[in-house]
Amino acid sequence: MSKLLLTTPLSGLIVSSLHTEDQVQLSGMVYTARDAAHKRFVALIDKGDKLPVDLSGQVLYYCGPTPAKPGRPSGGSAGPTTSARMDAYTPKLLEATGLRAMIGKGERSSSVVDAMIKYGCVYFAATGGAGAFIAKSIRSSTVVCFEDLGPEAVFRFEVRNMPLIVAIDSKGNDLYKEGPAGYRK
Repeated sequence: MSKLLLTTPLSGLIVSSLHTEDQVQLSGMVYTARDAAHKRFVALIDKGDKLPVDLSGQVLYYCGPTPAKPGRPSGGSAGPTTSARMDAYTPKLLEATGLRAMIGKGERSSSVVDAMIKYGCVYFAATGGAGAFIAKSIRSSTVVCFEDLGPEAVFRFEVRNMPLIVAIDSKGNDLYKEGPAGYRK
């Protein structure tokens, strides 16, 4: 296990070098997207339309931030949401966009893990229940599309040293399966 400093956008080489349990401090631009935004992304892909944001080499954070307080880039919380809600859309999104990483909490389906292996993507876990702590890493926040979705709009966060752990690497190693298995021995 190692501690790594990463900056977005992420290259395929960087992503392929990551392993489950690696601790990461992520800096750069990160885009938020929850299920409503994913549904719209996939509808645009299905129609052959261009997405309103270029996700190539980028990171999607499954987060619906609380509204920003005056003078602050984000509200009091920007914690992860349950990633499984995006699983129906994720394989198509990975295939069509060149997305390199996702941040959320909880397990992913086998179809998502298969797509991560095929398209070279990694899944980072953020600590659930630590949204106020995670929000401290956000330096700026801007709505970039789907503003009508409110907190489920797509935001671009500039982050510095966002604390994450590699939960599923681009080879399909899965901490959600391997971690508990170690306790059963």
